[in-house]
Amino acid sequence: MPLQRLAVTVAALWWGGISALSFLAVPTLFVSLGNPAVAGPVAAKLFSLQCWAGLFLGVVLMLILRRQRAVLSVQASPDSLAALKAVLITLGLVLVAMLLALIQELGVAPKIVSARATGGNLRLWHSLGSVMVLGQWLCTGAVLWRFAGRVRVPTRP
Repeated sequence: MPLQRLAVTVAALWWGGISALSFLAVPTLFVSLGNPAVAGPVAAKLFSLQCWAGLFLGVVLMLILRRQRAVLSVQASPDSLAALKAVLITLGLVLVAMLLALIQELGVAPKIVSARATGGNLRLWHSLGSVMVLGQWLCTGAVLWRFAGRVRVPTRP
């Protein structure tokens, strides 16, 4: 049970970080600073920090899921097989979110900087980066939902 609570907390931090950054902090930056040339690099730095934090949190979730998978693999009941399938699906979602973060950070973000400097297709690269952040947000939201659904809240008699 303590690992399950840790998993919910880590998933909530990851999803919440993306939510706060993407839907609150970055839009506020652009509105407050008023100049995209000033707000853009700050937003890029925040997204970069979120990427690396997400990768760290993803590794923590993978370790928790690995432990859960090992425990379930020993059991051979139909319930444990269904739970093992759920663990593997959750692991897949974590991996997809991490992959999107890496592609965004190492592939798309440099293209955005390059397009801004050279007059390249900034709109294309910015849109692609936004889609990747949305994908991360959806994956991490699904991971949080899956972990939170497994936590059993004790009820009073």
